[in-house]
Amino acid sequence: MKVLVIGPGGREHAIIRSLLNDPFVTEVHAAPGNAGIAADVQAHAVDAQNPEAVLALARELQSSLVIVGPEAPLAAGVADALTAANIPVFGPSQAAAQLEASKAFAKEIMAIAGVPTAMARVATDAVSAADALDAFGAPYVVKDDGLAAGKGVVVTGDREEALAHAAECFAAGGSVVIEEFLDGPEVSLFVLSDGRHAVPLAPAQDFKRIFDDDQGPNTGGMGAYSPLEWLPEGFVDDVMERVAGPTINAMADRGTPFTGVLYCGLALTRRGIRVIEFNARFGDPETQAVLARLKTPLGSLLLAAAQGTLDDVEPLTWRPETAVGVVVASAHYPDAPVTGDVITGLDEAAALEGVSVLHAGTAVNDAGATISAGGRVLAVVGLGKSLSSARERAYAGIAKIGLAGSQHRTDIALRAEQGKIIVEPEGH
Repeated sequence: MKVLVIGPGGREHAIIRSLLNDPFVTEVHAAPGNAGIAADVQAHAVDAQNPEAVLALARELQSSLVIVGPEAPLAAGVADALTAANIPVFGPSQAAAQLEASKAFAKEIMAIAGVPTAMARVATDAVSAADALDAFGAPYVVKDDGLAAGKGVVVTGDREEALAHAAECFAAGGSVVIEEFLDGPEVSLFVLSDGRHAVPLAPAQDFKRIFDDDQGPNTGGMGAYSPLEWLPEGFVDDVMERVAGPTINAMADRGTPFTGVLYCGLALTRRGIRVIEFNARFGDPETQAVLARLKTPLGSLLLAAAQGTLDDVEPLTWRPETAVGVVVASAHYPDAPVTGDVITGLDEAAALEGVSVLHAGTAVNDAGATISAGGRVLAVVGLGKSLSSARERAYAGIAKIGLAGSQHRTDIALRAEQGKIIVEPEGH
């Protein structure tokens, strides 16, 4: 099987590493890739958001499967172009990708499917935004109604800050979705879908804020871990029955079947499971932790989703270890990330037992050195027999890496290790 992976980030690097361990995969290519990806497989300089360019490359490589990683190419219709050419693609159509591209659309689908989620209003001007904020009260949750790379959400107790974020969106010609705040721990669950059948992966938890103790602005994600030993028994079955299954069926019934991975961002509230958001692709950095534990060959699994045969796959198998991923971000991320600085210690970190280094925002300079080329630069993943040993290994890897002004959180999975995550019984 020849596989082409579309995307430049850490999620794509994790997918590629898994594919390279798949005995059924004979060849892996990437477009456009990054420094780490290019060191593992052949990378091609193609505009990932240009459907015709991606299709031409897939044809040239005689790809058996194309995996579209990021949200922007999906919203641009890359999967549609491949499907029209009868090339198997893992990733939803442009119409189905609206589950991520428009939060208002996602709310409509959830209402049709009876999926539990936060109460919300769509606001298109300052007056309707103020009314919605006052209706739900603090903490205020304001989301761009569109793609924002995981950073278009403001959660604040400051009403003026919430109004200011909404005003920025209106000034750019957009709208916002204002929601009630959901309490309780958050969980990410990836659900593979072939349009009608669905297979869940292992749950993970990620960390959105830039600083320890969930302080500072939202980011695309500063780390993640999996599995989650504190989850209630039957959690995944409950999500499949109440969230993923009804959503996938509703999308099929309206003529826009969802093929790919449905990312379910969930909160375990006192009123039960509630959907925070849907994404139409693997989440980053959860993918790095989840795929580090997956033993089932990834290429065959994603091909089954692309070809509508997920109901034929065997039950998934997982490594018994825990995975903890910690993101290294550049200076001044997320507001004004500094790029172009040399990264040292990559080989030393990767040589540590149980440690893997996955590239996100990296490139190679004229001198052949690996440099930072984005806000989130790397994810260092530790695999260990316990959550504690996985954390130790991840942070040992982090300690080997040098990048001027870099940032990372020191508390990824710490509260879980300390047994401090509490799930309130439903109804309490």
